Amino acid sequence: MKKKLLLGLIVGAMILNVGCFNKNSESSETTTTDTEVSSGSNDSSSNANDSDSDVYDGLLQYSEMKKGEDIAIIKTNMGDIKIRFFKNKAPKAVENFLTHAKDGYYNGVKFHRVIKDFMIQGGDPQGTGTGGESIWGEPFEDEFTAELRHFNGALSMANSGANTNGSQFFIVQNNSLDAGTKEQLQYFIDNQDLELENGVYIKDTFPKEICEKYLEVGGTPHLDGVHTIFGQVYEGMDIVNKIANVEVNENDAPVEDVIIESIEVTEYEK
Repeated sequence: MKKKLLLGLIVGAMILNVGCFNKNSESSETTTTDTEVSSGSNDSSSNANDSDSDVYDGLLQYSEMKKGEDIAIIKTNMGDIKIRFFKNKAPKAVENFLTHAKDGYYNGVKFHRVIKDFMIQGGDPQGTGTGGESIWGEPFEDEFTAELRHFNGALSMANSGANTNGSQFFIVQNNSLDAGTKEQLQYFIDNQDLELENGVYIKDTFPKEICEKYLEVGGTPHLDGVHTIFGQVYEGMDIVNKIANVEVNENDAPVEDVIIESIEVTEYEK
């Protein structure tokens, strides 16, 4: 397989600093497809995330939950979705979401864009994909980390380009990878020591256990390094799946509104 065939999965990762994926180092009128998740903002910020979040040390999204960690219960008109957060890896994204949730910013907001076997997107008070803002009143920077990936059930920030995070978010809904993605991931597993360019190896961007987890649970690996992941559904994926299967119009908007009635922020109890 030629290197160019690998770009579909590694292009996002290559945008980041090489060390970020190295185990040994620290809609609006915008046209979108099922390989993109956009918000309406086009502003940007140049700040970079803290390097402390760049160390790869395992599958954090599937680590054991601890009593007392922050969780959110997204109460929709179709059922509840429970989310855990990773504030040590994406502190701004977590603070932004939890503050908005506590302030009732998301109450009554629709999931305005739903694409089966891809994601469900919400967080825009206008319900159109063109609105919403961060708690700071301006876009905030991306927070990429090697540990967090777009596995099925990942909570991630929608954007319209680098460092344009506002209030919109999406939950990955894809438990069955297409044959081409499976083939690429298996190639990565079998060729971990293949150098891509300038001292960057496949294992630096897609370590074996990341690839294996994608093959196990599904997800959208092409979004890694493009959108900030800051949470993971730990209960209620049946509701996410239910939402993903609603009838939508030509703009991927549900024909019958799917509403976030409220979001309860609380602590995890074993």
